[in-house]
Amino acid sequence: MKKRPLVILTGPTAVGKTKLSISLAKAIGGEIISADSMQVYKQMNIGSAKIRPEEMEGVPHFLVDALEPDEEFHVVRFQEMARQAMDEIYRRGKIPILVGGTGFYIQAILYDIDFTQHGEDPAYRRDLETLAKEKGAGYLHEMLRRVDPRSAEEIHARNVKRVIRALEYFQQTGKPISAHNAEQRQKESPYCFAYFVLLEERQRLYERINQRVDQMMEEGLLQEVCRLKEQGYTRDMVSMQGLGYKELLDYLEGGSTLEEAVSVIKRDTRHFAKRQVTWFKRERDVLWIEKAAYDYDEKRILLYMRKELEERKIICSCSHPAGADRNSRPPT
Repeated sequence: MKKRPLVILTGPTAVGKTKLSISLAKAIGGEIISADSMQVYKQMNIGSAKIRPEEMEGVPHFLVDALEPDEEFHVVRFQEMARQAMDEIYRRGKIPILVGGTGFYIQAILYDIDFTQHGEDPAYRRDLETLAKEKGAGYLHEMLRRVDPRSAEEIHARNVKRVIRALEYFQQTGKPISAHNAEQRQKESPYCFAYFVLLEERQRLYERINQRVDQMMEEGLLQEVCRLKEQGYTRDMVSMQGLGYKELLDYLEGGSTLEEAVSVIKRDTRHFAKRQVTWFKRERDVLWIEKAAYDYDEKRILLYMRKELEERKIICSCSHPAGADRNSRPPT
């Protein structure tokens, strides 16, 4: 049976995935599925750097503005929603393009990872939740580090739900969940795919991150967080744990000054970008796109991407966008 096509465009936060993804979708007849843990939420527009409707240029987007902020969004739900979106895209004869920086979500689709082998342990989970409230997220994260150092490295201490799930898996099986995930990653992908990772020189990327946080504040991120807080959305919700939201909630609750909160957002976003790159370096079959190697020229990047997609028979080589040079090759 012929494998169905799938294109992935990922990279660290603020690297420029959104703009490039629109150009790519228009060039190959693609539709976009967001692989982002925050853009799925309604009302959380500024802090998630959510694409605006006018920026979509008519390209359909899935898993954007799909859930209310009090709804849980995790890898299993993402997998279910993304598969539904992919089926719809295939029915229209289009190519799904997974775009976003949540590597675990991408992995879950690409290798069709099975999360159903072990169920939940409600009693143990309640015990862990109590521990987190009494002793803090760091205590739970240290518990995970002792039994599964790899997962502790990959999961941020503040992501209590993922830490609990990893501990729960170890409790049930006696094995680290990182080993299970690594085993699942060795599966052959059910898709004919190209996995592009867009990269920026570190210092330039960090400057982009700092500038973007400043721009978010100018556009009204604090007011956005205030509105969400007034509607009853609290810091224990998955959505409100997102970068930018939890720090400004801390400010609103008297835990820091506004200047301190903004500084922490910038610092933690830079750290997050570094962890994202580390994650992608561990993945198989990745096609790296160093923007500097293409002199930051989007047309050259698109030509390279198109060439790779043609070679993998994801798209046909019979038609080329205006101005494309069939003999163009990516820089070495």
